[in-house]
Amino acid sequence: MLEGAAGVFGSEKALDEPAVDVKTLHAKIGELTLGSDFLEGALGKAGLLPSAKR
Repeated sequence: MLEGAAGVFGSEKALDEPAVDVKTLHAKIGELTLGSDFLEGALGKAGLLPSAKR
């Protein structure tokens, strides 16, 4: 049990996990934020947002 405890509690990195590309994730977050801000502005100008969002 003691020999396998390190693997159970995650001290060894799992081999099947894909590498995370932080730059790609930041780019996607920026893209989604830009789209959300654009739609919020357009819907606000059109009067289609609830009054709490204005």
